[in-house]
Amino acid sequence: LAQGRYSFYRSGSRMRFILFVAAAALILFDISSAFSPAGRRGALQRIFDTPRASPISSSSFSTSSALAATYDFDVAIIGCGVGGHGAALHARGQGLKTCVFSGRDVGGTCVNRGCVPSKALLAASGRVRDMKDESHLGALGIKLEGEVTFDRQGVADHAKNLANTVKGNLENSLIGLGVDVIEGKGVLQGAHKIKDDATGKVYTAKDIILAPGSVPFVPPGVTVDEKTVYTSDGALNLDFVPEWVAIIGSGYIGLEFSDVYTALGSEVTFIEALPMLMPTFDREIAKQAERMLIRPRPIDYRLGVFASEVTPGVPGEKPATIKMIDAKTKEHVETIEVDAVMVATGRVPNTKDCGLESLNIETNRGFVAVDEKMRVKTSADGEVIPNLYCIGDANGVMMLAHAASAQGISAVENICGREHVVNHEAVPAACFTHPEIAMVGLTEEQAVERAEAEGWELGKSQGNFRANSKALAEGEGAGIAKVLFNKSTEKVVGVHIIGIHAADLIQECSNAVAAGTTVRELSMMVHTHPTLCEVLDEAFKGAVGMSAH
Repeated sequence: LAQGRYSFYRSGSRMRFILFVAAAALILFDISSAFSPAGRRGALQRIFDTPRASPISSSSFSTSSALAATYDFDVAIIGCGVGGHGAALHARGQGLKTCVFSGRDVGGTCVNRGCVPSKALLAASGRVRDMKDESHLGALGIKLEGEVTFDRQGVADHAKNLANTVKGNLENSLIGLGVDVIEGKGVLQGAHKIKDDATGKVYTAKDIILAPGSVPFVPPGVTVDEKTVYTSDGALNLDFVPEWVAIIGSGYIGLEFSDVYTALGSEVTFIEALPMLMPTFDREIAKQAERMLIRPRPIDYRLGVFASEVTPGVPGEKPATIKMIDAKTKEHVETIEVDAVMVATGRVPNTKDCGLESLNIETNRGFVAVDEKMRVKTSADGEVIPNLYCIGDANGVMMLAHAASAQGISAVENICGREHVVNHEAVPAACFTHPEIAMVGLTEEQAVERAEAEGWELGKSQGNFRANSKALAEGEGAGIAKVLFNKSTEKVVGVHIIGIHAADLIQECSNAVAAGTTVRELSMMVHTHPTLCEVLDEAFKGAVGMSAH
């Protein structure tokens, strides 16, 4: 711009007059066209498509017109789950011309077959559990006359309607901000090129972000019919409430669905290949969860076994069959017949048929290798491919919806020339059981290993829900909040909570990890009384030798 002004003033008066007339003509054209609806839309589109000088680097601003002439889009995003949606919104916010290949699945797994509808099932089933808990209600002075019942189809419809509402909101937000939503699936056709598989049309983009998400993993030997043997996709339909359901896997997904099923009257059997339940959880929290979420409920489990063969049945007529073998010896140990089997053995990247081979990208079990800036590499040890990024489940760095969104925003930041790296140890996670489990940073086991490797001493402090006035008022005194910290720097390295509204409480801790806030600083911060967050206040104060009242 400075060079333009310098050249302008060096020009003769004749040139200045010509430029002035041309500029005036353009302004008058815009004013006259703005009076029509199409003109107004065009004016708004031009506003959104004009790069903003403050957020984008000067180099990006000065070359934007050249890019527009070379490529159809500044940024193209393959996939429209939470990660792709977040990247698209941020790209438009930076004035980049953006398109999303939705694959006819706006919202992706989270909105349509995951986080969102499962929370609806948990909310409805949780109400049923609470209303059937006579001792809990009695302690609050409440007595219900008659039997508590529920409408299975109504509960299922609640989940479906919520998913459709959120999906519609996401799509409207994209269109409202001027994102081009291309319904087909995007397939890479080499550098800067993507084909719409629905129409065959090839689009070009300066930068491409891969966000294809993931699909449920079905182990060998397991036959899925999505009726009596189903993944989380089928479970969310809640076609029936089985009397006895086996859940293969005891991670986040399996644990949440055990909560739903037992609240609605099912008996549950966990089948876990590892020698412990909830193998990825902090061990102390896992033990608390077993005491609070497993033992009081109609749940049993088989540990250290594989479901080597699962055969579907017929709902209401023939049971599904599960043959189990020892995880170590591979010898047959047991065969059971149940009304339904849910396969909750994790997820795998949905990168098949994405055209990765067109850029010679080698995957590891389908996962795309990326560097810390989300730039795609040809392989784990390979070179970075210019102008290509991969976010979310497809890169396997952290398979959480909000992590995908953070990675998408980070990728756009790097596209705009502002270096950014997501601190994944500051990204929280939650399991929405009743009560909830939440965590951020390292587990205690991981923290012990890191402290030994790096030569610092690990500190640990705990707050208790049984000492919290708000939790006691709710009749929810079970649970703990555990804070792990570096004794030398006093910085928080991990927090784990099990208790009422743990998923909401963890955000304060996530912010502390992200900002590098010390436990001493946290101990002096005032928490509202009486609130559940005082459980954390107790832990923070305990870390530095203070007492919380």
